[in-house]
Amino acid sequence: MASIKINKQNFFHNLNQFALKSGSKKSIAIVLKDNAYGHGLELMAQLSQEFELTKAVVRTYAEAQMIKPYFKHILVLGDKAVVDDKCSFTLNCLDDINKAQKNATVELKVDTGMHRNGIAFEELELALKLIKEKGLKLKGVMTHNRSADELSSELFWQQKIFEQVKKTVGSITPSINTRFHSFNSASALRLPCHNEELIRLGIGAYGYSELPSIYDTLDLKPVLSLWAKKVSTRELKKGERVGYGGTFTAPKNMTISTYDLGYGDGWMRSNSFEPFVTAEGLPILGRVSMDYIVLESTKDEVCIFDNALSAGKQLNTISYELMTQLHGDIERVVI
Repeated sequence: MASIKINKQNFFHNLNQFALKSGSKKSIAIVLKDNAYGHGLELMAQLSQEFELTKAVVRTYAEAQMIKPYFKHILVLGDKAVVDDKCSFTLNCLDDINKAQKNATVELKVDTGMHRNGIAFEELELALKLIKEKGLKLKGVMTHNRSADELSSELFWQQKIFEQVKKTVGSITPSINTRFHSFNSASALRLPCHNEELIRLGIGAYGYSELPSIYDTLDLKPVLSLWAKKVSTRELKKGERVGYGGTFTAPKNMTISTYDLGYGDGWMRSNSFEPFVTAEGLPILGRVSMDYIVLESTKDEVCIFDNALSAGKQLNTISYELMTQLHGDIERVVI
């Protein structure tokens, strides 16, 4: 099977860039959902702890259980709220309040324009009332910005709505010490963030800014690289074809090798229609198989990509998808 190399120095560099901009490591909550964007959940939790981060964000309670030894607090984005001394749980709708376990620590999500999850602004007073009646501990109020990484003004009107949310919560629950957070990586890259209580740092920590080039951004370095090992080598004569359907025909005599990467490992088969070129300048020859690709190379190991942003553009997708679909069983090694 292929392997993934995790560059610890680059990861720490990226975290330091955001710590310097925000003014403190304390405001950073590292987002580790979906196997830490393909980097490895527990591995990245260990490295985050080594960098002295104390907060994390995950998708499920099962993920939270795996990383509890590494953090003081974990925000769970998408599971039923239960009583747990380290975890707070996102309330994505009014029904989540009814389902929550009494005395659970919760964070109320308010929809400020993304129209995905979160209660409507008009439901805010009712939600706060229900949270109190249910006996839940309100730790935070949050929202999510839908266009922070695009050339538009939508980020600013969402922030204005969230300011109204803060005022409303403050007027209804003045005695409760509630944290407010809306910043993801793109928001933190684009706006000043010294006064933010919490930054949910995802893709930026792993080395990528999706902001248009017109914006100033931080110096970020990719953390993950994907590698494949040679399985076999053969001589291919001019006119011979390779792989399923024989879609590649050798234009000359060639020495080719198969490498241990395929769509079974999470690599896209669709790249067969427009050959993907690896980080070493080698086009994949013919169709991607479940477990193998073919390259004109005899090297024992080749780097498939070391920059998910540019690799994703080749495959007509985004860095997030490319990395998160990499199989969890692929060995991840820290370098």
